[in-house]
Amino acid sequence: MSFSKTQLIGLKADSFRHPLDLEATQALKQIPGIDMLVRNLLGPVAEQVFYVENIASSILVGEKQLPHLHALLLEACQILDMEPPQLYVRQHPAPNAYTFAMRGKQPFIVIHTSLIDILTPEEIQGVIAHELGHLKCDHSVYLTPVNILILAAATVPTVGAILAQSIQSQLLEWVRCAEFTCDRAALLATQNPKIMMSVLMKLAGGSPNLSPQLNLDAFIAQARAYDDISKTEMGEMLKVARTAQLTHPVPVLRAREIDQWASGKEYQKLLQNHKICYDDKVANKGGWRNW
Repeated sequence: MSFSKTQLIGLKADSFRHPLDLEATQALKQIPGIDMLVRNLLGPVAEQVFYVENIASSILVGEKQLPHLHALLLEACQILDMEPPQLYVRQHPAPNAYTFAMRGKQPFIVIHTSLIDILTPEEIQGVIAHELGHLKCDHSVYLTPVNILILAAATVPTVGAILAQSIQSQLLEWVRCAEFTCDRAALLATQNPKIMMSVLMKLAGGSPNLSPQLNLDAFIAQARAYDDISKTEMGEMLKVARTAQLTHPVPVLRAREIDQWASGKEYQKLLQNHKICYDDKVANKGGWRNW
């Protein structure tokens, strides 16, 4: 990377977890029997289907396979102080990335080729770090049931639809809130808010041809204006209705959250505290690295 980064030794998930993530997780835990329902009815079969489908249809990244992506993964894991999962690249026309954690198996991240095609290396690392945030925060406890329910709805429509509808709103609310936390993880790894806002801009309206022409400053201004919609009751209702069935918050909202957190005291204090720890360690033992 072209600038120095602080390696966040001892980073704890709760030090950057978004408050909406905490609130939504507590609400999800109140759903009676959600873990047992998914585990007993869908878990064993669906987990294997996800794993086999992925390993059969994707490319496993490593030192000898797309090593530049492997290096981005390893650096992000070192910065976030966590063990690296497997990373797969999958041919797919829809720009996307996702994380899956199975019981007894190494967790893995999948990135679609269409997303890689519109991003710079730094932005790809931001996407990887976002997915690492799910693992760092143990989101797989509920993220895996979400993926299993989606699979069930596609492969066993009647059963899947019944299960999905019964807890759909709570799960989707939790997933959207968890995304804010993982955007923060991505910012901590890239340590440059413009990288993550550029990723979100390209998710909103990028393509291999258009992405180089997009104006990040204009998109940031667009994100900052998003709150103006809430100044009227109708505007707020439209915003809520727009996101109710989505698995992710809209890109401009995510960009606004990153913009605000990056300029706030919490983010700056977190980096500074780790910088101080790094400096002290270097002075005394010389054992920690600064990227």
